[in-house]
Amino acid sequence: MTSPLALLVYENLMPGSQLVNRLQDLGYRVQTLNDARQLVATAESEKALVVIVDLRAKNSDVNEAIQNLKAHPATAHIPVIAFVDPKQTGPHAAAQAAGANLVASPATILQHLPQFLDQALELN
Repeated sequence: MTSPLALLVYENLMPGSQLVNRLQDLGYRVQTLNDARQLVATAESEKALVVIVDLRAKNSDVNEAIQNLKAHPATAHIPVIAFVDPKQTGPHAAAQAAGANLVASPATILQHLPQFLDQALELN
């Protein structure tokens, strides 16, 4: 049986590499993207179960990618967990407006990842 796939969009090594390790420890296969513009095509072709995105990406519009993911019929059901510095409230609201199911700080995501995955997968 194939392990479920988590797509992880990030540019910064920390906490991106920590999330990769944590997801693998939880039994997920992980595919990383450093360009959010590839999100919809990759999620559709690879049959991702969940998407985790760093909202601090500089080389692409992550919120636009989330919105496109949620607008595409083949990927609209995929839950999106986003993370950003808790002091930045603007990205939280923008990500939720784009369709992110959950937005939290990197430390919180790492600490509570199993619960967040369960919660995100129950939403759909």
